[in-house]
Amino acid sequence: MPPSEFFIRLQRGIAGGFAPPTPSAVHTITTSPEQGGLLTVENLVRADGTPELVAGAPKKISAAPCSALIDELEGILKVLPKEYPPGSQDIYGEDTSIAWGSQDLEWWNGGPQGCGGGHSEVQASDEDKQKFKRAIAIVEELSSRHS
Repeated sequence: MPPSEFFIRLQRGIAGGFAPPTPSAVHTITTSPEQGGLLTVENLVRADGTPELVAGAPKKISAAPCSALIDELEGILKVLPKEYPPGSQDIYGEDTSIAWGSQDLEWWNGGPQGCGGGHSEVQASDEDKQKFKRAIAIVEELSSRHS
């Protein structure tokens, strides 16, 4: 059973260097007890060749049919390593970060400002990389659901 209050944020486009990263998509999913069993989904997308992210209309979806996916995502993130120091290297090689926040777990790869092209003391195994790809797929599936 998923936590009653949590947030998930996926950002495509975290690799930077001298310039900050240019995200191509940001998907945010939140819920709280006050939302009465609903998830709030917000999607920002930047079309190729355009400078800014464009917000779609926020939507509310029922949390109940999503609970197995949310539980799976939380389980994956509980075992995945994060780069160290934060923001040093995209250890999963997906140019994507996921942030999860709940009472039981705080997890974020890619650092708050993206990855600056350094080296991480922690590296992801091939199995970790496959799990991270699954985590991305889960968040993208949840963010594309309709009410």
